[in-house]
Amino acid sequence: MNYREILDQLRSHVANVFHAKNDARLIYHNLNHTEQVVENAVKIANHYRLSDEDFFIVTAASWFHDLGYFFDCQNHEASGAGLATEFLKEKGVSSEVIDKVVNCILATKMPQSPEDLLEQIVCDADLYHLGSNSFKERNKLMRKEAEAFCSRTLDKDEWRLKTITLFKTHHYHTSYCQNLLNAKKAENLAELEHKAQEAQKETAIVPVDHKSPESAQFSEPLEIKKDKKKKSERPERGIETMFRITSTNHQRLSDMADNKAHIMISTNSIILSVILSILLRKLEDNPHLIIPTLILLVICVVTMVFSILATRPSIPEGVFTPQDITNKKVNLLFFGNFYRMSLPDYEGGMIKMMEDRDFLYGSLIKDLYSQGVVLGRKYRLLRIAYNVFMFGIVISVVAFILASFLVTL
Repeated sequence: MNYREILDQLRSHVANVFHAKNDARLIYHNLNHTEQVVENAVKIANHYRLSDEDFFIVTAASWFHDLGYFFDCQNHEASGAGLATEFLKEKGVSSEVIDKVVNCILATKMPQSPEDLLEQIVCDADLYHLGSNSFKERNKLMRKEAEAFCSRTLDKDEWRLKTITLFKTHHYHTSYCQNLLNAKKAENLAELEHKAQEAQKETAIVPVDHKSPESAQFSEPLEIKKDKKKKSERPERGIETMFRITSTNHQRLSDMADNKAHIMISTNSIILSVILSILLRKLEDNPHLIIPTLILLVICVVTMVFSILATRPSIPEGVFTPQDITNKKVNLLFFGNFYRMSLPDYEGGMIKMMEDRDFLYGSLIKDLYSQGVVLGRKYRLLRIAYNVFMFGIVISVVAFILASFLVTL
């Protein structure tokens, strides 16, 4: 049995069904999700070095496991299993293999109940995202899909509590996923529980009767409430993305500046070597070339000096004090501020910074500003080097032409 050829046909068949049906409500359970589950299943299957037949079973089950959403949302596992059976029978796959594919698909029904390794692999591949960095994004898509099917907006806090319940009742079945994903899954769960606790604290606040004079002294000013609302609505993910992109751009610009400086240094080094090794020897026979040669020599040296200055590193003392940590004045993200400190001191400072949001964001702002200052210095010196080289070469060429012309007169 040529399982690879059948898998190619199967992949095309499933993709065609997704494109033909194209249910706009399936924001999460779409072709992208199915492809990710297949990718996860392949990754786990490769770890366990499955036989060709077993590899075919878990891959085929992964392709069909959510295809039933187009036909019966409530029992999509059974519907998907029926579609898989129909397709595989047409391809001449044995009934024993088909039964295993069907069992793998049915095992993904919540609560999951896999009975062998193949079923465990498909189940873990299906909920692989619970222990990955993509959980937040996938969970949002899942909620939007649920809202699309029930035609109403779902309460965010209620959805979060249901997700926490899912986390607590779910566990990865394969040892591979347990070792790989349990730590991140616990981190995702802790974040969900923290948000749930914060939401409970907000709803637990006793409403103030503004008509009562006695309650006026306990009510917060409107400006403070607005400020708290702004902080709670601050796009944390957007801020982190902004810092990451800006820092990456600064690093890219710094690399470009270094490359430009290296070009100038290399070019002028070659010119200097030619002047010193060839041209200087012939000045005795061609005294009229002395001044143009000296001009070119000075231009090359000045250009190299500014290029070297642009790439020369500047390192601070590398020491910070507890007072700097308390006053949030030190940027622990730059090695020049801590490279002479002991590990316990640096670790203590980093922990305090991570626990203080203002300190953390302040350090990121300082880091970006410092990168910008260094970039400004580099490009300023590079501009001088390029200007000296550009105008100097023109002057040198003109000087050589004039010197040669005057000799012929």
